[in-house]
Amino acid sequence: MKKLMKGNEAIAEAAIQAGCRFFFGYPITPQNQIPEYMSKRMPEVGGCFLQSESEVAAINMVYGAGGAGARVMTSSSSPGISLKQEGISYIVGAEVPCVIVNMVRGGPGLGSIQPAQSDYYQSTRGGGHGDYRMCVLAPSSVQEAVDLTQEAFDIADRYRNPVMVLGDGLIGQMMEPVDMDLCKDRKPAEDLTEKTWAATGHVPTEEAPRAIINSLYIQPDVLEKHCQKLQAKYDAIEAAECRWQEEETEDAEIVIVAYGTTSRICRSAMRKLRQEGIRVGMIRPITLWPFPEAAIRSTLKTARQYLCVEMSMGQMIDDVRLAVNGERPVDFYGRTGGMVPTVTEIVDKVKAMYDNDDLHKAEKAFNDTVGAVGNAFNKLGQKIEKAVNNPELEQKAENFRKQASDVANRAASGLAKGMDAMASTLGKAFSSIFGGAQPEEPKSTETVDTPAENNEGGEQ
Repeated sequence: MKKLMKGNEAIAEAAIQAGCRFFFGYPITPQNQIPEYMSKRMPEVGGCFLQSESEVAAINMVYGAGGAGARVMTSSSSPGISLKQEGISYIVGAEVPCVIVNMVRGGPGLGSIQPAQSDYYQSTRGGGHGDYRMCVLAPSSVQEAVDLTQEAFDIADRYRNPVMVLGDGLIGQMMEPVDMDLCKDRKPAEDLTEKTWAATGHVPTEEAPRAIINSLYIQPDVLEKHCQKLQAKYDAIEAAECRWQEEETEDAEIVIVAYGTTSRICRSAMRKLRQEGIRVGMIRPITLWPFPEAAIRSTLKTARQYLCVEMSMGQMIDDVRLAVNGERPVDFYGRTGGMVPTVTEIVDKVKAMYDNDDLHKAEKAFNDTVGAVGNAFNKLGQKIEKAVNNPELEQKAENFRKQASDVANRAASGLAKGMDAMASTLGKAFSSIFGGAQPEEPKSTETVDTPAENNEGGEQ
């Protein structure tokens, strides 16, 4: 059964239903409802909620619980995630799974408490120090936030790596109907194995040796091998976990790329533009990393232009440009500082792109020319029709037909007589040359009276 829930609270309950039993966090708007909800629900399910003294402390608590094999989560908003970056890098280096939720707010600095998407670089490029990546999931609705939060725990355990759920502030604050029955008591994915690597205080055995949770490697060659191992993991994530949604891309000449709440606004703009005859499609990345590069490249067969729409000054546009690889122009439209783009703004932007496209300029010029020629022929046709329906012209045409008929009849009669005269002359010629019979004269189509004594071409 569906129920109306705020995004932050729905995410928290989804995590609990996925087996999360440890939450460590610190309050910051606009994600405050997540720790607030957890503070009430965790004791009810036998879990642990702890509000730490800072974001730095919270992420290190996550490091400890995850290293012990627990399903653990933390959440924050932009400045708070920045404070967690060092700990996140340690967690990646130690190969500890966990889930991190970031409800993005306007920045930089303390910025505002309004929604934004300006943490894209921080989320998809690692954010902290060293070579590392995290799978980044970007929901566009409260229901999808529920689904992706639960999947995030499986992805984290599968690859022993943190996973980030990245939502703009609107996702956390809006209320939408969600089906929580579908996510109740969600079991871990079937492909997941027991966490024999975890530091649980167990007695070391051959199957489960002494666990060391560590990201420190003094020897450079050892650290290099470790980094190469991590890179192989990232390659596996990139191959198996990339997700996206395509809409109206089969014939799209302009493809919009947008994620999260912005994609919902772009969808409305796309439908409006389609109604006006402009072939627009949309690709919505669900994983910001891995980025759906192949999906974007598949639209090159019809796309003439791309538009990246973000609630930022332009960050995802770099990945779109890399995917297109210079083969098509990539334009950008963004609002920032907590401002949200409108449907009208996006429609106007796409129309401007459409009107400025060289091909469409040529098509418009051609259509204008065809239209002008068509109008000229239409006017000429009207004049001809008017003249044809003129009684005086009809009488003149009738007189002309009669005159033409008389001329034709006289010409036919003259031709027949000429043929008879020619036949007679040829008969005389044959008779004088061969002294005998000559070819039979052709029969005339007209009877001509000839005196018998002058019929020299007849039989002797």
